[in-house]
Amino acid sequence: MPIPSEIIALIERLNQEFNQTEQEATDALNIVRRNLSFFPNNVIMTQYFAYLNTILFSVETYKRQVQAMVEIISPTDVPAEVIQEAGEDLGNLLGRAIESKMAVRRIISRLEG
Repeated sequence: MPIPSEIIALIERLNQEFNQTEQEATDALNIVRRNLSFFPNNVIMTQYFAYLNTILFSVETYKRQVQAMVEIISPTDVPAEVIQEAGEDLGNLLGRAIESKMAVRRIISRLEG
């Protein structure tokens, strides 16, 4: 059974969310680094630095999980239950990806404010 179009669309959306989150987190990290160079003992900036790095690490982990799921469901003889379970797992990852992106955007708005 080929990968259903709904799952392909979900994978594409995940990749888009990952890329966007990665870019925004990297941009925020650059701002935090600059602020830390002026205020090295700023606890909030240090927390942002750690949190943003954690998000970047998480995004890389999520990307690997998606790739592993794609490899599992790519063969033509995969049972429908396995594909359904992968779809549910991908949906959960999408929720995490959106939460991460929202967290990064909150940090960016605080940094800009």
